[in-house]
Order: sequence, then structure tokens, then C-alpha cells
Amino acid sequence: MKIKIFKKEKNFKKQNHELNINFFWELAVCFMCAVAISSLFFGSYMFMNINKESNSASENIGEQAKASRQERIKRVLEYFSFRREKSEQIINSPSPIADPS
Repeated sequence: MKIKIFKKEKNFKKQNHELNINFFWELAVCFMCAVAISSLFFGSYMFMNINKESNSASENIGEQAKASRQERIKRVLEYFSFRREKSEQIINSPSPIADPS
């Protein structure tokens, strides 16, 4: 009679070494659905807040805002008139030396 105290295994491979791909696909789909639904709610929440702010801001436009708009328009018109004068000076002045090239 033989006594078998230590038995050596010749096969060390795992029996179930494949990944369950369907589980990961289901996990990814569920995650994307959750992200889409949360972004929908967050977007609608932000839209409502911005819509309220724009209504309150439009009611508070006063004479000071109108005056600042007029000042901006005047500055822009002055800038363009200055540029027009400068362009006319450049066009009307003769070139000092003809380029020999």
C-alpha cells in the first residue's frame, strides 16, 4: 500500500478564465443612461435659473445702462472716424521713394 501525502498537480490552468463581457456592456449602458438622465435634469435646472435671471435683469435696465450704451456708441464712432481720417491721409500722401525692386 502506497501512502500519498503530497500529490503534484500537473494542470494549473484556471477553469473559468474568460471575462463576462455582457456584464461590462450592461454596466456601461446603465452608466451612460444615468449620465444622460442626470444631464437632462441638470440642463433643465440651469435653463430655469438662467431664464429667471434674464427676466429680472431686463426689468432693471434703467437710464444709467442706456447712457453707458450711448457712450460706448460714441467712442466706437470716434474710433472709426479717426481711422477714416488716417486712411485718407495715407492715401493722399505721396510715396517718398519709389521702390526699385
